[in-house]
Amino acid sequence: MGKGDRTSSRIGDAVWRFGLPGFVASAMITIGALGVGWLPLRTGIIEWPIVDFLRTSSTGLALSHILVFVGIGLLLQTWLILGRALVDQQRTSGGGFLRPFDLTAILTLWSIPLLASPPMFSRDAYSYYSQGRLLLEGLDPYTTGVSALPGWFQDGVDPMWAETPAPYGPMFLLLSRGVTDFAYEQPALAALIFRLLAILGVGLLVVYVPRLAFAHGIDPVRALWLGVANPLVVLHFVAGAHNDALMVGLIAMGLAWAVERRPLAAAAAIALATSVKPIALLALPFVGLIWAGRAATWWHRVRAWIITGGVAAGVFALTALLAGVGLGWINALGTPGEVRTWFSPPTALGMFTGGIAEAIGMADSNDAFVSGFRLLGMVLALAVVAWLILGPWRRSPVRNAAWAFLAVVLLGPVVQPWYLLWILPLFVVTGVSLRALRVIVVATAGLCVHAMAESLATSDGAFELLDGLGIVIAIIIVGGVLLLSPRERALILGGPGAIGLEPVDAPGQARARQWTAEPPWQDSPS
Repeated sequence: MGKGDRTSSRIGDAVWRFGLPGFVASAMITIGALGVGWLPLRTGIIEWPIVDFLRTSSTGLALSHILVFVGIGLLLQTWLILGRALVDQQRTSGGGFLRPFDLTAILTLWSIPLLASPPMFSRDAYSYYSQGRLLLEGLDPYTTGVSALPGWFQDGVDPMWAETPAPYGPMFLLLSRGVTDFAYEQPALAALIFRLLAILGVGLLVVYVPRLAFAHGIDPVRALWLGVANPLVVLHFVAGAHNDALMVGLIAMGLAWAVERRPLAAAAAIALATSVKPIALLALPFVGLIWAGRAATWWHRVRAWIITGGVAAGVFALTALLAGVGLGWINALGTPGEVRTWFSPPTALGMFTGGIAEAIGMADSNDAFVSGFRLLGMVLALAVVAWLILGPWRRSPVRNAAWAFLAVVLLGPVVQPWYLLWILPLFVVTGVSLRALRVIVVATAGLCVHAMAESLATSDGAFELLDGLGIVIAIIIVGGVLLLSPRERALILGGPGAIGLEPVDAPGQARARQWTAEPPWQDSPS
């Protein structure tokens, strides 16, 4: 058998074993999304007979939820089976027959059905559309909420964001204006286009995560599996159509260019990521650290920060000029914090202690407690980030960037499930211990349960009474996926054959050592 025949056979086997089951899972989610996904009132899709049946009848709603639940469970199971197969291959041969291209083909199959799906788990895509409408109307999204637009509610925007300024960078607002202009008065079409922009971000991750992993001595295929071909990426970046995907893809591209000794291009890439969501600016100091090098003096570090900062500022200013917006994005940085979620530790502590104070008559509301804990969280996050930037070089700057994003997310005022995808690829490419891998797998499963629960929130009527039962069913489905198969169970519980993501050969260990004296798979934030 020739090399071409072996390659075709390998890809065909990967598609059959892993791609097809994930394709079926995503197809089930897509059909279910017609009933419980987010659709604007201003669309003819809701009048289609099948959509009307799935969205308005008790039978249709129940069927939609079943399809979404089973689809997410099957996608999670397929991912675990793929992960176990990669573990077996690495242990037996140090590599395995699957290549990054094969993982790309598998992820593509998992994503294809969702291209036609209504947005799931979030209505952010419709906010992007309405902010584009603001620009077309000559209004500034940084000072004007979408409620200023006639008929904004029919465009599918979450009323929670109706009067808040846009928290996005100028390049993304420019993209929003272009998408909205193209889609005209069809918000459902605009949401599909925004999904393509999100897929562009996933594509950047597919390209640059393996390169970052290789530079750090980590198996690129397993890094792709854990950090990109992950159910959460499919659910939130593809099905959810979040612009975070584009931001994270540009960050990965910038950091990859930095480790490949292209610091100015890396700074430009981080600037583009910042022009999508300003939080991406957090990655820029680590580009400077990579450029300066491990043994750099303070002067060389400062010089690298000044030059990369200048390049990034120039690129960002150009995007702002093209978008026709000023510096309003600075004032809009606090927009996400207007929402209170229990996912954010500072916000949760504020609501909990404030609730106790209200109950015993010490306070009229929990507002002061929430504000106080959020301020404390911000101070702690800034301290952690400063230490990671200014402290001694103990780990790869890419690893420190991952810790910095984690600190900002966990200590920030609001945490959304997809925010954790800012961090996951950066940890994965620098190596994770077996314990950390188990935590990631369990967290992925837990957030799959959360996604199932979120799908319950889009429908009203009789099924709403069964939301609690639906969450119990979601936990049973995911628990069964995790624990019923002994081979995949080892990814969570450990045991014979379980391994983390770490260098497995001498060349990989040598590449890892050039970045750090402390093995990243034994890492801690200290």
